[in-house]
Amino acid sequence: MKLYGAIDLHSTNAVCGLINEQDEVKMRKKTPCELDVVLRAFAPFKDDITGIAVESTFNWYWLVDGLMDAGYLVHLVNTAAVKQYEGLKHTDDNTDTFWLAHLLRLGILPTGYIYPKEVRPLRDLLRKRSQLVQQRTANILSIQNLHCRNTGARLSGNTVKRLTLELIERHFDDPSLILAINSNRVVMQALDMQIQLIEKAVLSQAKLDPRYRYLLSIDGIGKILALTIMLETGDISRFENVGNFASYCRCVNSARLSNGKKKGKGNAKNGNKYLSWAFVEAANFAIRYHDPAKRYYQRKMAATKRVVAIKALAHKLARAGYYVMRDQVPFDSKKLYG
Repeated sequence: MKLYGAIDLHSTNAVCGLINEQDEVKMRKKTPCELDVVLRAFAPFKDDITGIAVESTFNWYWLVDGLMDAGYLVHLVNTAAVKQYEGLKHTDDNTDTFWLAHLLRLGILPTGYIYPKEVRPLRDLLRKRSQLVQQRTANILSIQNLHCRNTGARLSGNTVKRLTLELIERHFDDPSLILAINSNRVVMQALDMQIQLIEKAVLSQAKLDPRYRYLLSIDGIGKILALTIMLETGDISRFENVGNFASYCRCVNSARLSNGKKKGKGNAKNGNKYLSWAFVEAANFAIRYHDPAKRYYQRKMAATKRVVAIKALAHKLARAGYYVMRDQVPFDSKKLYG
């Protein structure tokens, strides 16, 4: 008898369920988020289980890894693509669990990519760097706002980065204002130190495959961006074509059209936000240092807004990145810009 499993995962508990080929419930159990307890729930049925669908929540690593190590075939559910069931007045965690198992039985369960366990910590370390960079930027903006609010003049980002306590005390007399600005400065410098440590660790630990070297050949992409793109992409063969990759990078417009008219839009945030950030950053660097990219950007700027022009260039770079990684060839500017 074939059984199909599913787990509705939460931060504090997991609802486990099994159904047979007639959609009959064979097991239903609510467990704490403890691997040994979950495994004990499925153990009596292990030989008959064809697969287990696990909801892709923020905390799926431990569960998916543990189930796979125990010999189960695990399907990581793409929750954004799951069609909701209709016609039920009342739904709860049990109905969610068995709906996933039902979709798995029918072979129509939308699944996500289970990133290799051994590379995952390095990728997450780069994500931590991204978080710290955002926090550093927030502190820079806070100092600029405080300065502008009290003096009417604007400080550049480079000036903010060179600030010292002596310079702050020279410009302001109020001790509360000095403390506020210096607090931002101290935090900003601490973040700078941690960002540098992370960058050093990532560059020393990364097992670089040929994709990294070829990504560096793309104008606007440096070491950190190349590592981000490489690690966030994972296995390039999982993307059927360049359009799928560009969509995953959030470089494709989300719209529903009928008879040439816009009837709505889909989930614009569906995809990888880190790849989206990396290619937008690459586009901003490319227009500074690469003439063909700058000319393309200027043509777009003449017809639309700056943010749209940057996104259009990011889209082109994402497509170039796909072919560079897939074919393992250097970047050819002529093929991209003509």
